[in-house]
Amino acid sequence: MAEYVHSAYDEPAMIRFLFRFVGLLCLALAFILLVYDGTKSIADQRIYITSVTDMWVAAHEASLTQLRPAVERLSVWLWDPVAVKILAAPSELVLAVIGMVFILIGRKKRRLIGYARD
Repeated sequence: MAEYVHSAYDEPAMIRFLFRFVGLLCLALAFILLVYDGTKSIADQRIYITSVTDMWVAAHEASLTQLRPAVERLSVWLWDPVAVKILAAPSELVLAVIGMVFILIGRKKRRLIGYARD
């Protein structure tokens, strides 16, 4: 009698769906922000790039001011080179990268079944 062995390929489908959904939501938001910056740039004839900090201030400014002490409690070096560069990066790029990571995490892993042995 063969025993069933739990493998990494048996993860629930709902979690994969959730990761893919969040990934697609991030990609859609990145595209919307790209169109927003593009239309703003065309209308004003200047290049506008919305940073993560600008979007965060527009969404919830109080949480952004609480971010620095929270990150510095984890590690001092984590704030200055890492968090500062991420906050200064274009929001479209950051959302696109986050979206692609979530989509790749949520993809179904394929297993090779039944190689014929000679």
